[in-house]
Amino acid sequence: MPELPEVETFRRRIEAGALNRTIAGIRPGNDTCHVELPDAAALTQFEGHQFTQTRRHGKYIFVGSASGPWLNLHMGMSGSVRVYDVAEGDPDYARLVVSFEGDRRMAFRDPRKFGWIRVVEDPDAEIARLGLGPDALEIDAAGFADRMEGRGAIKSALLDQAKVCGIGNLWADETLYQTGIHPDTRAGDLSEAQRADLHRAFGRILKSVSDVDAHYADLPDPWLIHRRKAGHECGRCEGTIASRKVGGRTSFFCADHQDRVS
Repeated sequence: MPELPEVETFRRRIEAGALNRTIAGIRPGNDTCHVELPDAAALTQFEGHQFTQTRRHGKYIFVGSASGPWLNLHMGMSGSVRVYDVAEGDPDYARLVVSFEGDRRMAFRDPRKFGWIRVVEDPDAEIARLGLGPDALEIDAAGFADRMEGRGAIKSALLDQAKVCGIGNLWADETLYQTGIHPDTRAGDLSEAQRADLHRAFGRILKSVSDVDAHYADLPDPWLIHRRKAGHECGRCEGTIASRKVGGRTSFFCADHQDRVS
């Protein structure tokens, strides 16, 4: 599933290749049955205008202009954004295609059809309507600490998009692995120092993954991302990677160096 670093990579693609170009039209792609897309009337209002801004909030991309409207893209389980020239042909599984004057195109590609696109007038209003918390790369340490309360597991708290928006399963596990905190630890039992460590860790991790355009092979070898399999050797100690469900999500961790606070 695309997480914040992948979505940031897609946003950068749009910013680099699709802004400040006059939109000739926006059309549905292939096999759009069961895909949530705007209707023709909503898409027509973009014609003759330009996308001049992009914005990412958590796993959501907004592309539009200061006066609106905006396209709001959510990648679902397998979505991505491609920016290309017409001679290359539309990518497979293209569900929506934006044609710019000239040869440039932008496509929303979604093989599994869990993603969606909506037209919104204001990103901030839409973020509030969806009940999303602060973006994971914008929340400060104090704000994060305040949101990590309650009796639920810290893994579940990190995944709660109403608390912090943008941390998914992979990078929640990586954050806990690198800070030595067991995923089952109750969020409310964490010390002030542990909450500060978590905030620093997920910020550093998400930025590092974004900096390599989410190419996991370019990440440091000791990271959990390279050993997400039960029985694999831990990259930080002599322990072994284990797996269990936490809050309904499969979690990978090392019980030897990830302590459970009780």
